Amino acid sequence: MATIPARVKYRKMHRGSRKGIARRGHTVAFGEYGLQALDRCWMTTGQIEAARVTISRHMKRRGKMWIRIFPQKSYTKKPLETRMGKGKAGVEGWVAVVRPANVLFEVDGISETIAKESMRLAAAKLPIRTRFIKRHGF
Repeated sequence: MATIPARVKYRKMHRGSRKGIARRGHTVAFGEYGLQALDRCWMTTGQIEAARVTISRHMKRRGKMWIRIFPQKSYTKKPLETRMGKGKAGVEGWVAVVRPANVLFEVDGISETIAKESMRLAAAKLPIRTRFIKRHGF
């Protein structure tokens, strides 16, 4: 199940900037434990979904999970062997802009060992380095 925006006014977006660290969404706000990004990237819908499935499977439907990032940026791609020009290509997919310190996932209602292992398995599905954090300190 790909997570994409239900409706957008303008589908084709500029590339934008990924510099700096996260000014918002950098603390554990909903659950007790979280997975925090240490690198920057464009995280695709498939990568977010793969991590979500991994966390929920390992938790065995106990506790609660929050996904703190959403792929609201579109990216375009021209077909192979296409000449330059002829306008901007069609939308290829959707990505979430992830900066260092962004909290990606949060969980609550489970023990710390299960939460840590769930986040470790999910981190293996992601293209960046992450770390496990608690609500109060590291």
